[in-house]
Amino acid sequence: MKKLPSSKFLMLLAVGCLSALFFFPLWQIRLDAAQFPGGLQLHIWINKVSGTDKNIIQNINILNHYIGMQPIHPDSIPELKYFPLINYLMIALGLVFAWLNKSVGFLSWTIVLILLGILGLYDFYLWLYDYGHNLDPKAPIKVEGMTYMPPLLGKKDLLNFKVQSYPHWGGLFLGLATLLGGLAFIKSKSGKEK
Repeated sequence: MKKLPSSKFLMLLAVGCLSALFFFPLWQIRLDAAQFPGGLQLHIWINKVSGTDKNIIQNINILNHYIGMQPIHPDSIPELKYFPLINYLMIALGLVFAWLNKSVGFLSWTIVLILLGILGLYDFYLWLYDYGHNLDPKAPIKVEGMTYMPPLLGKKDLLNFKVQSYPHWGGLFLGLATLLGGLAFIKSKSGKEK
């Protein structure tokens, strides 16, 4: 059986994966419809919202206006301001725990990262729910009983749009960081490190 790298090295890799969250989107929501060949892609980052082109938010806000959804204003989303600070803190803690090289540190860091990931997904779900259910009653297009919440994960048809919601590279790096933190704990507990 192939040996795992040292727990310290695994923890440093986990920290590197968290650093990648500043360079890749966490999540992607894609809207496909006949009038938009190639679709519209909205990218949710740890600190911003962007998409396939510079006018993506404006285009989605125009579409949302017709069905009564709130406009997306990234500057009014507080999570985009404090999530980067939390990530910096987790990076710093990861470096400290790698330096200390203690199993309790690796386990604590991994548990906190898992909890933060769950809380982040729940927060994202709440935002999606609010945008999809809190509709303007004076909207030009009203369909009785219809809500427009995109799926948290997966595919959904909303009127003539097919909406897909999946993790992007940043989300995969976050999952990998969690896995590497757990492996660092397992390796440190094995007692076979020098």
